[in-house]
Amino acid sequence: MVKQFLMNLLLAFIWVALTGVLYYTNFLFGFAIGFFLMWLMNRNESDHRYFTRVPKIIGFFLYFLYEMIKANLQVAYDMVTPKFFMKPGIVKYPMNAKSDVEINLLSTVISLTPGTLILDVSEDRKVLYIHVMYLKDKEQFIQQIKDGFERRLLEILR
Repeated sequence: MVKQFLMNLLLAFIWVALTGVLYYTNFLFGFAIGFFLMWLMNRNESDHRYFTRVPKIIGFFLYFLYEMIKANLQVAYDMVTPKFFMKPGIVKYPMNAKSDVEINLLSTVISLTPGTLILDVSEDRKVLYIHVMYLKDKEQFIQQIKDGFERRLLEILR
């Protein structure tokens, strides 16, 4: 998979060199063309992990960006208005993530969104304790994290 990613980067740089335009949009377009060409060439091979993970990574990045913008707007609105809408709380979140990498990435992604902060990981590494700034319903928050960040992250890593 690393070999395919490096080949895709090489194709993107070749595209940039051929067009002579060094903009990130041109690089991303070259990356997409290289991805499509590599997919066409490797359709009959058995290992398709790279071609399934790249769209999932892009989808995860877009979902994370959406959630971050939404949380930033919520915090900014709360700071600008004279009334505070905060309902802070601590949630005990049962994780499906098992390895250290999965737990670390999940906790980092949750902490990067404004309004949430990871307090601790349990000794058995099955529970995250999360401080939430706007907690209306604990079960809804747990389901949102489970169906959002954790599911998408584990699809990429496993």
